[in-house]
Amino acid sequence: MLTVDGSRLEGGGQIVRLAVALSAISEKPVTVTRIRQNREKPGLAPQHIAAIRAVAGACDAECPGLSPHSSEITFTPGRIRRADLRIDPGTAGSIPLILQAWLPVALRAGGSITVTGGTEVAWSPTIDYLDSVLAPVLRRAGASIAIEVLERGYYPRGGGRVCVRVEPSNPGPVVIPEGGRGCGIASCSAGLPAHVVERQAAAARNLLEEELSSLSCTTTLDAREGGASTGSSITVWSGAKGAVALGKRGLPAEEVGRTAARALARECRSPGTVDVHLADQLLIYLACYGGEYSTNTLSMHARTACWILSEFGYPVGCRANDVVEFSA
Repeated sequence: MLTVDGSRLEGGGQIVRLAVALSAISEKPVTVTRIRQNREKPGLAPQHIAAIRAVAGACDAECPGLSPHSSEITFTPGRIRRADLRIDPGTAGSIPLILQAWLPVALRAGGSITVTGGTEVAWSPTIDYLDSVLAPVLRRAGASIAIEVLERGYYPRGGGRVCVRVEPSNPGPVVIPEGGRGCGIASCSAGLPAHVVERQAAAARNLLEEELSSLSCTTTLDAREGGASTGSSITVWSGAKGAVALGKRGLPAEEVGRTAARALARECRSPGTVDVHLADQLLIYLACYGGEYSTNTLSMHARTACWILSEFGYPVGCRANDVVEFSA
């Protein structure tokens, strides 16, 4: 039985999500202790419980006693199998973070998952980032991933709904192609006038054309009238580098667009083949399938992921100089 200290390094939900995913992949039972001990609200939140249940459903794992605020879990996996799951944390918890735990496991045998919650929430990638930045890297390596946004959901009411379908696959190495990168913009909202997404996108496009004149931007607008919640978001990307921003009451739509565009421009001017957030999200796939990529900063999330991977016997090479290089 492997034991992982959930308060080390990043000390948040990332440790729990990675630990149960790696437990399922390696077929090694794991106990995670001191879960989120140093957070303002320590222990498991509904979002973390939902992620654990998603992984457990894909491998018939036993994980008794999952409950809010729990500081310790033991996850005993069975064999990974094809499963069609429905997961609802009952909150506006991040759908993309739940999918982050489930996806590397589900790729082994295929299956589908429908998750309810927040499609775009703070401290999380948006669902559009998952579909347009992370998933294309995995698709190029040979993974079959289809993502359908059924409803948009924003904090605090949530109500978003996403269906993801994957086929069994054994991807090749993670490789980021050089050159030829365009720019994508996905401007989205629920329960707001259509001009909000138009203004977000126009502001982002104008700034990117000024800052990165060589990029040609393709824009997608998704303004939804109904749904349980009200909010807006924008995701911008170029190749394997992306950035996001969320709307909030009193913040002009133009500033939302410019915030995301400025973040992407900084990433594109910085060294490395992927953005600093994608770098840690890809590490589990790099460890499983090999490959290499680089980024501009060794984040705490990346350090944490490298530590957990090594605990499970999946070491990743990391060289941090002017550019941070990962390889396996």
